Amino acid sequence: MHEMGMCDAIVDAARRRARGRPVSGVKVRVGGHPVDPEVIDQGFRLAAEGTEIEGARIDLVMEPLSVHCRDCGGTTPVGSAAALAACPVCGGVDVETRGRDDVVLESITVAAGREVVPDGAAEPEPEPERERGTA
Repeated sequence: MHEMGMCDAIVDAARRRARGRPVSGVKVRVGGHPVDPEVIDQGFRLAAEGTEIEGARIDLVMEPLSVHCRDCGGTTPVGSAAALAACPVCGGVDVETRGRDDVVLESITVAAGREVVPDGAAEPEPEPERERGTA
């Protein structure tokens, strides 16, 4: 269930950055323990429902932790929590984890056609329509 909390936080962060503009995509870097991209995609869609993020695609960049063994010197990506307790190569228990264990909203893609109006500013005046002539 921690994936749903992660998805809620991603949508909240994207909404703050979007400031009311419709969003067509988000890019998120997930470091640490493995998560199921399909579960994240589904949770993201549910969390975004009814917001300006609804319908946006999510691009996940996964960065798993790795285990470095002080006994054999090997470094191996973590595939499960069990791999954090012992070296997957030699079985040694003198191990340390390496990598980041965080979630970062790297970017959002704002749908074209909407101009940003800072809080408290007046709406911009529309440009007058110009007649098009032939040259």
